[in-house]
Amino acid sequence: MRRSFLALIHLGFWLTYLFFLTIILFLASQGQDLDIQGDFGYYASFVVGIAILPPLVSFYANYLYLFPRFLRKRKVGLSVLVGFTLAVGAVLCGFLFIALTSGEALGCIQEGWPYASAITFALSTLFGILSLVLKGFLTWFGELKLKEELMEKNHKMELALVKSQLDPHFLFNTLNNIDVLIIKNPEEASKYLNKLSDIMRFMLYETKTEEIPLAQELEYIEKYIELQKIRTANRNFVQFEVVGQVGQRKVAPMVFIPFIENAFKHSTNKKIDKAVDIDIHIDEAAIRFKCRNRFEAHQLNGRQGLGNELIQKRLNLLYPKRHTLAVERQADHYSVELTILHGAA
Repeated sequence: MRRSFLALIHLGFWLTYLFFLTIILFLASQGQDLDIQGDFGYYASFVVGIAILPPLVSFYANYLYLFPRFLRKRKVGLSVLVGFTLAVGAVLCGFLFIALTSGEALGCIQEGWPYASAITFALSTLFGILSLVLKGFLTWFGELKLKEELMEKNHKMELALVKSQLDPHFLFNTLNNIDVLIIKNPEEASKYLNKLSDIMRFMLYETKTEEIPLAQELEYIEKYIELQKIRTANRNFVQFEVVGQVGQRKVAPMVFIPFIENAFKHSTNKKIDKAVDIDIHIDEAAIRFKCRNRFEAHQLNGRQGLGNELIQKRLNLLYPKRHTLAVERQADHYSVELTILHGAA
């Protein structure tokens, strides 16, 4: 949900409250012999300290702290305890404001302490509850919009798969992972959803051209890697490094992705660092791509070979006599080295 829209909701909420508060104070003052202009500081301190500051403090303390830290995690008992504490704290903030701004108003508060404290605590509690209701609704609405967007992208993704070289399991697993993340961390889910949207847009439109800027291809690879990282708590299981000046160089779209995809697919232990190691070196003569993934021999199936006919055929068509491809399998790792000479596509 956009920040500007949220700001308008909050502004509208508080303007509405101030409007009704003004009406209530106006009606309550009718028939009273009050010198508001002469004692403006006294009345302003009294109203702010009881009817404005405590509700404001309680509202945003619950909105920004209690809901995300406790209620969203379904810690109901702690939520009640913390909510009560925040309401008391809001009351104290209001009385402290009165003490600092008007000694006369503080004396009035002390005379009618039971009533003043009860009214202030009731307002603080009410606005704390209202903040939780508003935050809960906005959170639910945001998650609903994310899920709708996710379903729409899922449909578009199915169409894009026909044109894509990506493993469909990666795409659908990513969608499922984002769906789970929506509940735990909507902001993080939205960030990954945007990355997935960029990948989909890349597959739909950029792959239609024979060449794209190398910088764009590298950006695509980075987003692909970030989406792969959702599946593990170890953020260091993959290393991606680019050495050299990218400049204005161009490459065929998604020329490196089949190798990277297979590296992730067959890297069986994501708990170790550098389970997938990707290096791209750029110099005046060529682009040198290296991809290495570690695996456990007993889990390796017989379909990992990367030098398959489709990849070889595509490289031969794109870079005839302008590339070299070396595939090597060791006891615990698989490596690919692709060199593309500059000057042909």
